[in-house]
Amino acid sequence: MRAFLWLLAVAVVAGGVYVAGAVLGWYGHLYGPGEITEQTIPAEVVTERAAAATKAAAAIGGGSKQILFGDLHVHTTYSTDAFLWTLPVMGGEGAHPLADACDFARFCSSLDFWSINDHAEAITPRKWRETKETIRACNAVGGTQGDPDVIAFLGWEWTQVGQTAAKHYGHKNVVLRHLEEDEVPARVIDSGGFTKSVLGNVPLGMRLGPVLFDFPQRQRYYDFDEFAREISETPRCPAGVDSKQLPADCSESAETPGELFEKLDQWGHESIVIPHGTTWGFYTPPDSSWDKQLSTTQHDPERQTLIEVFSGHGNSEEFRNWTPLETAVDGTLHCPEPRRDYLPSCWRAGEIIRQRCVNEGRAEDECEALAARTRELYAQTGLAGKMVVPGETAADWLDSGQCRDCFQPAFNYRPKNSVQYITALSNFEEGPKRFHFGFIASSDNHSARPGTGYKEYARAEMTEQRGARSPDQARLIAGEPEAPSLEPRPFDPSQILGMGAFRIAETERQNSFWLTGGLVAVHAAARTRDGVWNALQQKETYGTSGDRILLWFDLMNPPNGAGRLPMGSEVKQSEAPRFEVRAVGAFEQKPGCPEFSTGALTPERIEALCKGECYHPSDQRKLITRIEIVRIRPQLTQGEPMDPLIDDPWQTFHCPPDQNGCSVSFEDPDFATLGRDVVYYARAIEETSQAVNAKSLRCTYDAEGDCVSMNPCWGDWRTPESDTCLGETEERAWSSPIYLEWTAPATAPAAEGEAVGG
Repeated sequence: MRAFLWLLAVAVVAGGVYVAGAVLGWYGHLYGPGEITEQTIPAEVVTERAAAATKAAAAIGGGSKQILFGDLHVHTTYSTDAFLWTLPVMGGEGAHPLADACDFARFCSSLDFWSINDHAEAITPRKWRETKETIRACNAVGGTQGDPDVIAFLGWEWTQVGQTAAKHYGHKNVVLRHLEEDEVPARVIDSGGFTKSVLGNVPLGMRLGPVLFDFPQRQRYYDFDEFAREISETPRCPAGVDSKQLPADCSESAETPGELFEKLDQWGHESIVIPHGTTWGFYTPPDSSWDKQLSTTQHDPERQTLIEVFSGHGNSEEFRNWTPLETAVDGTLHCPEPRRDYLPSCWRAGEIIRQRCVNEGRAEDECEALAARTRELYAQTGLAGKMVVPGETAADWLDSGQCRDCFQPAFNYRPKNSVQYITALSNFEEGPKRFHFGFIASSDNHSARPGTGYKEYARAEMTEQRGARSPDQARLIAGEPEAPSLEPRPFDPSQILGMGAFRIAETERQNSFWLTGGLVAVHAAARTRDGVWNALQQKETYGTSGDRILLWFDLMNPPNGAGRLPMGSEVKQSEAPRFEVRAVGAFEQKPGCPEFSTGALTPERIEALCKGECYHPSDQRKLITRIEIVRIRPQLTQGEPMDPLIDDPWQTFHCPPDQNGCSVSFEDPDFATLGRDVVYYARAIEETSQAVNAKSLRCTYDAEGDCVSMNPCWGDWRTPESDTCLGETEERAWSSPIYLEWTAPATAPAAEGEAVGG
């Protein structure tokens, strides 16, 4: 007996020591950047790729500049959310270090250029040092002279989220031109505030709680714990100090875009700031708009020159004249009524409660009162609106909150943050002042895989779909499901701290909106770092939904005989403009990987990183079926309604089937008489093909066209991994706009003796 008690005491002490060690972080390991494969794409492959583009350009009368494809939005396991998604409890496949991104861009997706954009809120001094070293090494493998096979840029993501519309500015990628130590910032600049508290202060229970339920995989959770500790233990930089005077090992923050631009100016290094995910309702308050960012204090037209139209998070292009919430004269928020083309989530919340009331046999007026109260509570709660409905499930919400007629829209769409709305905005207190963005697209991939959209496959790895592998794991993540209640409840979002903030997100429905991502294309004078950078600065850019479509959009009659001017141009003009658009479809893909990829990577590496498939073009191209022109007339007066100003499409040109592509010319005879500035851009649209999650929620509709049930592509155990969730889509490319500033035509001087005026 005494021996048993002694053994029990030893076991208790040993167990206590073990638990204490876990709490104190004895068992976790910090992940490094990984090892880059020391091989390049053969020079002849790069030359052949350029020759194919040159041949296509010549056949359709394209320009002499090279079209290069890249991805300026890439995350690795150095980002908090990316690390979280690699964990076993999320069905993750393990760490994705920075070296993976370099290898993927080179051997899987065969990109021409890419940038690293891990969330600044998680980037410690160690990680920034290793990021710089690894990006330099990635470039060194491909060569820094002549025509490098892949060009890698340094950068980070400024990940700002405001809990109210007044304090929300959204996410922006910072991309740096140079690599040398004396030409890049010593620290990344995060957004501080709410986002820093979420991504930088993960609660201990979130870090180590899964160990109790998934002990065999404990090392991964210990490593996540160590990851979180490193972030939380990095001291914050003092406020109000010039960036160059701050300590080297602190965490620097800028809580507004204005502060970010100020700090970038203090460093003085060349950079481009790219807003993205502007319409994504996961983090954007329902009543948010971009109006407040069009000001001298919150916009830098020298740095913030490009905007991301499309990514793996969906499309942010299109404006719609409905709104998720209405703002009364006194500033209070209310729920708008549903329309044929839009069902507000606040309204659906009321209908969920109404149906419960009806099912209990309550009186009609009582049920309406409960529904009305629910709608108003939702409106007051904003981003966390779903929390006012106890026991709600993803299926309850149907397709509420979604843009029903947009191309692959972002989840819970916010129209007043769309690229078209932003383009139409004017600030009359300062000008008028307007945004003149060039358009790009990228992936926003979180598994170190730049340029994932080359093939539609491997849903769980090539998109951001994540989820529990069993109901037990789901309960571990989200807790026990609530019982449905008839009474709506007030909810204060400030009660949710740390990673618990993700509880307010509609992650289950959101999983059906993850796409394989887009690409940015540039018209570059040379296949060099400077060639790509100059094209980005000049806005000779366009975005694609993933396919490598070739696109040209030119103004043919600029003033003073300047010859044709490319997309991105800003021109003062009085006569009717004439334009030309030329587009060539992307190459059809062959299965598997090319020889240079299989020769550089082992079969195991090809499977783990590329998931067995690479960019592998055939000699056949997809057909361009039509070209659409969008015309936007920026506001002339304060508060001028947006809907009449955005002509989408303004003109549509149907293309005959031709492997060589499609070319169209058009003019706007109304420009000279409109007497106002006008913006034009082109969309080139391919023939129908299949894409992951192209059907989003996969609704069943009634005779009136309303969604009555849905069968979403769940990111968890409910949808088998073998189900790629393919649906029909029309891949496309968006040109950067051409901005025409209307000027009155010059009048001939009066002849001698001729009366002037009247």
